[in-house]
Amino acid sequence: MVRPYEMMLVLQPGLDEEATDALLERLTGVVTSEGGSIENLDRWGKRRLAYEIKEFTEGFYVVMDFQAEPATASELERIVKLTDGVIRHLLIRRDN
Repeated sequence: MVRPYEMMLVLQPGLDEEATDALLERLTGVVTSEGGSIENLDRWGKRRLAYEIKEFTEGFYVVMDFQAEPATASELERIVKLTDGVIRHLLIRRDN
């Protein structure tokens, strides 16, 4: 059963645009390769963090809305945890 999800990512601020694009392309590819669909990819840009995380005081925020199977969302979260450029993430299932 396909469900709606939202994932917020905080990426390292030092990543150049090319590296950021490659990272987001990889993550969206995980969703689309498993039959899911990306509804919206919103780049908020660099923001100051409320507190220091892994010695970073700012991060590059991205919000991704997508539809996918629960197994796909779990796989995406597993990959995000292993990815170096991600400081923090939050994956939630949206209610309709």
